[in-house]
Amino acid sequence: MSTLKSVGALDARRTLRKQQRTATLVSLIVALLLMLLMGLILAIILFAVGSEEKPQIVAYAGQVDAEQRVTKPKVKTEVARKPAAPSQAMSRVVVANTQSPTSIPVPEINIEETSLDIGVGDDFGSGWDSGEGFGSGGGSTFFGQTSSAERVAYVIDFSASMRGQNRHRLMRTELSESISLMHPGLQLGMIFFSGPAWVAGDTVDKKGTVNGQDGKTYKFKRPGSHGSWLHDGVKQKVPWLTVTEDEVVRLTKVVNKTPLSGGTVWNIPLNMALDMDPAPQLIYFMTDGVAGGADAWAKEIGSRAKKMGVVINCVSLMEPKALKGLKTIADMTGGAVTMVDANGKRQEIK
Repeated sequence: MSTLKSVGALDARRTLRKQQRTATLVSLIVALLLMLLMGLILAIILFAVGSEEKPQIVAYAGQVDAEQRVTKPKVKTEVARKPAAPSQAMSRVVVANTQSPTSIPVPEINIEETSLDIGVGDDFGSGWDSGEGFGSGGGSTFFGQTSSAERVAYVIDFSASMRGQNRHRLMRTELSESISLMHPGLQLGMIFFSGPAWVAGDTVDKKGTVNGQDGKTYKFKRPGSHGSWLHDGVKQKVPWLTVTEDEVVRLTKVVNKTPLSGGTVWNIPLNMALDMDPAPQLIYFMTDGVAGGADAWAKEIGSRAKKMGVVINCVSLMEPKALKGLKTIADMTGGAVTMVDANGKRQEIK
């Protein structure tokens, strides 16, 4: 149901953007027609005025540079003097036909500096932001945490324990909404983890082998306990994705179709995010469980991220025991910690 809502919202946004483009084009056409009509009216007035012999009572003349060349109109008139720019000519006629004991200053108007852009930029989409959907500029939100970072990496727990209390449904709904509200042009990284860790859209088998979308395989091994997974060979590079409407639709499907798997390891996926080139400005890290060695990992990850200037916002999904390690990471990097209960209520942990 959440996927249908997200896709429906995207369709509505596409329709709105098309209507906005149409309205902009109609405005441009109407403006151009009005300008053409005004030009014709001015030409008719100049022709009518220029064909009559007027007494030379103009008290001033415009300064024309010697090297300035003024193109004469093709219409032959009886006026011997050079015509000035249309706006200036109109101003002089008004002054000449007005009897007054005092002279009236006429402002000089620089025609070349007059803008005809009527407020339209070079690209559609700029300035159509409603504040809560697709628009221009940076911005992201996840479980109430917000950021204006332009490079954002999600590190999301897809372990088997997420089945409890339907945590995975809450996670999938929130993550889908977060992606759908990201602004076009943002750089996005998406990492899922359990024991192994992989790029969203890859598949992972029960042995911990990741089949990447790049056609390569990445292996993990578990030498000890359930939480002691390690890389077994070449490490996977996480690519940056540019947020577009098509990319949002694809990632939303991936979020809602990716199965859960066994294990909970924090350091592997967080290090994968920090290894991205360039490094993310912000990481959203969400988990529902306490990983073995979490205290040591939290300090290690927090120290590395702090040196790199990466902020890590943490979310504990219905697991208070995870808060200690998450708070260590957030405090060291200047991030935030949010606790989400079974009803979806969010509490910021100070």
